Amino acid sequence: MTRFADIGKKEALRQLYEGSPFKQTEPTAHRVLLEGVDFNLVYFPLKHLGYKAVTAVTGELYAQLRHPSSLSVVLGVSAKLDYPQIQEVWAGITTAAKEHGYKDVSLDLKPSPNGLCISVSAEGTRLKLTEVRRPKAKTKDLLVVTGRLGAAYLGMQVMERELARFDKGESDRKELEQYKMQVAAYLKPELDPGIVSRLEETEIIPSEGCLISDGLADAVKKIAAKTGLGAKVYADRVPFEGNSFELGRKLDLDPVSAAMNGGEDFQILYVVPLLSMEKFRREFQSFDIIGHLALPEAGTVLVTPEGVELPLRAQGWAEEETQND
Repeated sequence: MTRFADIGKKEALRQLYEGSPFKQTEPTAHRVLLEGVDFNLVYFPLKHLGYKAVTAVTGELYAQLRHPSSLSVVLGVSAKLDYPQIQEVWAGITTAAKEHGYKDVSLDLKPSPNGLCISVSAEGTRLKLTEVRRPKAKTKDLLVVTGRLGAAYLGMQVMERELARFDKGESDRKELEQYKMQVAAYLKPELDPGIVSRLEETEIIPSEGCLISDGLADAVKKIAAKTGLGAKVYADRVPFEGNSFELGRKLDLDPVSAAMNGGEDFQILYVVPLLSMEKFRREFQSFDIIGHLALPEAGTVLVTPEGVELPLRAQGWAEEETQND
């Protein structure tokens, strides 16, 4: 019997499409958040939750160089939630939708037997000129990220740690304040609404983009699969919050591992042409260059400060895919 653990999610999807009359295409930006799986209502502010759901799908549009246009939301509401609580979720949704310039927002409510469920779909438009100017990815093109990584996973661990203390009657909110940047990265991730417009204005058009929602390793492997090329990420160039390594020691977690496989950072990984490097550095100083594309035989690797190349591992990718990229 073939198990998902043997082939991985990506290969499973490929095989399923292979046996159907349809071609696998880039999906509309869509995300489903489930209570008990994606969030814990004991500590997750409802307004932040609605905001985060919109940020997630909007990041997928920005990765595709699209301007947000329409948003569709379906809330699965359980009996334990009352109307004011749903108002809070909706307030977060509309706040984020307004920030990112959505013109149309639809909402539907359905009963849910298993807690709160948030389904969000987004549509966006891409300029024809962007389509024309979009280059083909090449080896040595730059891998750049829009913000710091690993913070969301570390922030979630802080919240879970505080919840465990609360249950024991030992709550101490000092840690929440000390690591508020990591906590904020988890509870209310933010993206610059002007990302795509700035890229268009400076005429720096990425050949590819990917939302970092399941860890940097997953995003890099997706880029490699799209381009047919290899990729090298340099561990000492991955950006972190200032005290992430201090927090990592306290939690017995490696911040580099949190960045590579933690997920929910909702930053964007872009591939920028090497010839645009100087202009890119000048115009996008808040972004970080973390690596580059490489020949296919190089695979997808993390390069340590000592120069050792470690094959990237990512959830949903079969072990043999990881080794033979």
